[in-house]
Amino acid sequence: MHKRSSSKMFMVTLCLIMLLTVISGCSGNSAEQEASVPPSASPEASQVPEESAEIPDSFKAGTYKAEADGKDGKIQVEVTLDEKQTITDIQVLSQNETAGIGVEAINKVKEEIIAGQTLAVDAVSGASESSSALLAAVEDALAQAGGNVEAFKSRAVAKSGEGKTEQLSADVVVVGAGASGVSAAVSAADKGAKVILIEKTATIGGASNLSWAGKFYNSSAAVSSGLKVNVEQEIADWIVDNHWRVDAGAIRQYVTESGATYDWLDEKGYKTTFINFDGEQLHMLPAYETRQDLLRAMLAASVEATGGEVLTETTAKKLMTGRDGAVTGVVAEKADGTTLEITGKSIIMATGGYAANKEMVKEAFGFEGVNGGLGQNIGEGLQMSWDAGAKVPDNFGGQMLHQTLARATEKLKAQYEPFAASYPLMLTYLPNFMNVGSSGARFRDESATLTAVAAANTSAFNGPYHLVIVSKAQIDALTAKGMNGVKAPALPGMPPEFYAVFADQFKLDTPWKDADKVFEAMVANGDGFKGNSIEELAANAGMDTAVFTEAFNKYQEATRTGVDTEFGKTKDYLLPMGDSGPYYAIIAEINNLGSVGGLLVNTQFQVLNDQRVPIKGLYAVGLESEGVLYNDTYVGNGVGLGYSFTSGRLGGEDAAASALAK
Repeated sequence: MHKRSSSKMFMVTLCLIMLLTVISGCSGNSAEQEASVPPSASPEASQVPEESAEIPDSFKAGTYKAEADGKDGKIQVEVTLDEKQTITDIQVLSQNETAGIGVEAINKVKEEIIAGQTLAVDAVSGASESSSALLAAVEDALAQAGGNVEAFKSRAVAKSGEGKTEQLSADVVVVGAGASGVSAAVSAADKGAKVILIEKTATIGGASNLSWAGKFYNSSAAVSSGLKVNVEQEIADWIVDNHWRVDAGAIRQYVTESGATYDWLDEKGYKTTFINFDGEQLHMLPAYETRQDLLRAMLAASVEATGGEVLTETTAKKLMTGRDGAVTGVVAEKADGTTLEITGKSIIMATGGYAANKEMVKEAFGFEGVNGGLGQNIGEGLQMSWDAGAKVPDNFGGQMLHQTLARATEKLKAQYEPFAASYPLMLTYLPNFMNVGSSGARFRDESATLTAVAAANTSAFNGPYHLVIVSKAQIDALTAKGMNGVKAPALPGMPPEFYAVFADQFKLDTPWKDADKVFEAMVANGDGFKGNSIEELAANAGMDTAVFTEAFNKYQEATRTGVDTEFGKTKDYLLPMGDSGPYYAIIAEINNLGSVGGLLVNTQFQVLNDQRVPIKGLYAVGLESEGVLYNDTYVGNGVGLGYSFTSGRLGGEDAAASALAK
């Protein structure tokens, strides 16, 4: 990727400033229960207003049920109001939000609504969809009761800490409590440093709470199982695959040191499980619902046990610098509005990148797909570091494009059980179907769908979405014989969390009951297209009719002859479409799990300036430093998570050593 111009940097900065307060939702595994220890209400919402709002004549006290759409399904609540129009109780009857993220947001917002008797509650960072859904459901219940909704929405509660400033100090200050930040804080504390870890959300663990597995090269578990990687060949291939535009030393460090991270995590009680994933050394993380507690236990046993602090709901605002340009601390803000001035000898940035800042992603990389990572990762950590003199890397802009999504899935889940609702999604992962771009032109050998990174990047290169074409004949075959009916070579290569709830049905020979109805519902919901002829399908999908017709006819000829003259797809995957409609087009989008890079670091994880000289006192770990491993985009499998833990472990040690030597 070319070096960024000053005009581009201006646009990046402008986009960032516009979005610093915009937080989108999070995704991950579902959880039926509420958090075991509900967070307490923030101080700013701790007092019930002395004067009640005017009670409308239509108001009727009682208990009302309501629901709203959260990130991962409906949130159903039961709201109780007394005769004074006071909300006395909010019971969450059901929800499927992410354990440790959405669940905590629901509990926090619930407490603040009751404590402040207000709907003017800020959405919880990283879980705005969950927060907003609860607020919408409570508002609905108030409306059902005939209450004064506008009074509740306009009742502002002052933050108790506004105007106050507190000073704190530590040897090492870590900004961000994801996998890399927690690892850095723990390893620094283990080396004898006093550590303060700050996190803008209420959740510890960040994106690791949503991830599946990490790669720890030649871990003791992998080697004992008989799978060992040739380290020198792996490093050499990695460098060539990225066109040599990488830091060879950083790659060598990760490949040779990540195996030790597996043992380090195991000793800390964060136990991962090795699996031979088609020859790759992957390590599955602990059960989703246990991860945050395990990381909190690590922090308690090291950071807090040695006099340090873990401050959640505390957002970094800017880096403090000395006269010589050295970074000397962080200015942050607590949830109650209190300003913290935290001085430190070493400051570690671990704020997770900017993938939720869609304008910044588009300007830097041209990607317009879905943010599948955390909504709080909008790039302010990068901006603070750039403001302190950090270099913007020449390869800035890379993203972790790693999964295919069907736009239809979410709405279909409200109409059908999960297996049926996932019919369109599963077809986006099979090589047997014709794929076209928005113009109607075919753009790849569809066997690229068999590899996550290949599928993601070939699609993203052709626009914000692509279309998967399915015929009536193919749907009939799926209905009769399941995926065996369309000669699927294997089960769709979706992440396990995509099919966990219907694993018993996720088989090649399971018939696709009501498949025709599901695809009709997809079209009715506006998440796909239908045409009784290919010309009608092209018109309805906004494709160029001539372009699509030519592509379709060439593809049909390939299915008849077994020879794909355009892209060379093997005849085993050339599935005939039949000679009559209707035909359907599934809207397939690409999932961006996170941005890659933004800060240039050396192998001691020191952040470098424009002269590639370390900025005194400033370090970076995790995704924000990962650009040293890749040219213009992520092409790994499990590397993002493996590197986050490994860079955190090593970076924390380096930062502590420097701080304690001062």
